[in-house]
Amino acid sequence: MDRAPGRADEARTRRRDRIELRGLRLVGVVGVPDAERARPQPIEIDLDLVVDLAAAAAGDDLAATADYAAALDAVAAVVAASDHRLLESLAEAIAVAVLGDVKVAAVTVAVRKLRPPVPYDLGSAGVRVTRRRV
Repeated sequence: MDRAPGRADEARTRRRDRIELRGLRLVGVVGVPDAERARPQPIEIDLDLVVDLAAAAAGDDLAATADYAAALDAVAAVVAASDHRLLESLAEAIAVAVLGDVKVAAVTVAVRKLRPPVPYDLGSAGVRVTRRRV
């Protein structure tokens, strides 16, 4: 039996709407060993912002969506001010900053060290966390 899409279907669809930001490269201090703490290192960040994009899509209206430039500014400020030992802690601080925009219902943050201090040929080492507005 076919049925017409209803409000519940629309709500489920919108919860999956995302703004994807990939490959933000910044320099910051993160790490445990003294050698890593002595100087900033390159890190790369990806963000998935869960945002209801229906109104922005229907009205082609910037005010109806999350401002991803502001999200990137918030991330850059967190990294610039950070003195985190663990990538997990840095990712959490970034998630909290991005969730400062009330239009963002949830965010997934991936943070990678591009030159991890290990004696192996490793492209990157990273973490990924997802946080939701409560």
